[in-house]
Amino acid sequence: MKAITEEQLRFELRNTQPEIYYIPEGKILTPAAREYLQQRKIKIGNELRSSAVPQMQTLAPEPASAPEAVQPEPQAPKAKYVDYDSGAFYLDKPEHMTQLVGNKLVPKDNGRILFRGKLDSLQATVVLDQALIADGNGSRKLLDDLSDILGSLREMMRCEVLDEPFTKQTIIGFTHEEIRARSHDPQKYYGIKQMALPDYTMGRDYALLNQLRAAVREAEVAAVQAFRVGHQYERSDIVEELNRLSSALHVMMCMYLAGQYQ
Repeated sequence: MKAITEEQLRFELRNTQPEIYYIPEGKILTPAAREYLQQRKIKIGNELRSSAVPQMQTLAPEPASAPEAVQPEPQAPKAKYVDYDSGAFYLDKPEHMTQLVGNKLVPKDNGRILFRGKLDSLQATVVLDQALIADGNGSRKLLDDLSDILGSLREMMRCEVLDEPFTKQTIIGFTHEEIRARSHDPQKYYGIKQMALPDYTMGRDYALLNQLRAAVREAEVAAVQAFRVGHQYERSDIVEELNRLSSALHVMMCMYLAGQYQ
C-alpha cells in the first residue's frame, strides 16, 4: 500500500484549499501528511465514507478483460529547501528567507545573517577607504596593513559560513598578545597618549582608520548577539578576533600619529 507524504500533499494542494481531501483507493496518509491536513483544517475523505456513503450492492463480476498498461504516477518535485527552525520543506526560496548553511533557510533578520551583513559592509568600507587613500597618494604601508585587515575579515566570513574554526594568528604582523600590549600602552611603543580623541585636523586617513575601528566594534556586538545561546556564547574565536581587530586599528591610528605611515 503506497503512502502519501506531506511533501506530496504540499505540492498537490499548493494552490487550493479543499474542504475534504479524499484519499485514493489503495493509499494511506503518513502521520506527517495527516497532521498537515489537520493544520489546514481539511477533512479527510475516507474517514467519512462509512457513515456518509451508502453501501453498494455486490454485483456479479464482469468478464475478465485484458489488463491495461499501468501508467506510472507523477512524482511530486523534490523540495529544494528546508526551514532551519521548523523543518518545513520549500520548492522555491521565499523572498523573506535566505540560506544559512547548505539548503537550510532562515529569515533574513536572523542574528547570524545580520552579522554576515555587518561583515560584508565592513569589508566594503575597507576597500572604499583603500581607494580613497590610494587616490590621495597615501602610504603604501597603510594600504598593505588595510589589506591584511581585509584578509582577516574575509577569512572570518568563510569560517563562519562553513562552520570552521578561525585560526589566523597575526594581524598587521603582530600576534594577538602584541596587538593587545601596544593598544594598552601606546606611549611605550609609539610615544602617543592613550587614544587621543579624533579630530578632523589629524587628517583624512586618520579619520578613515577611526571610522573602521568603530565599524569593527559594531560587528563585534552583532557577533555576540548572533552567537548567544541562553547564557552561553558560541564562536568565541570570531568574537576574540573582532576584539583584536578593533585594537589593531587603534594601533594603526597610533602608528599614523607617530609618523610610521609617511
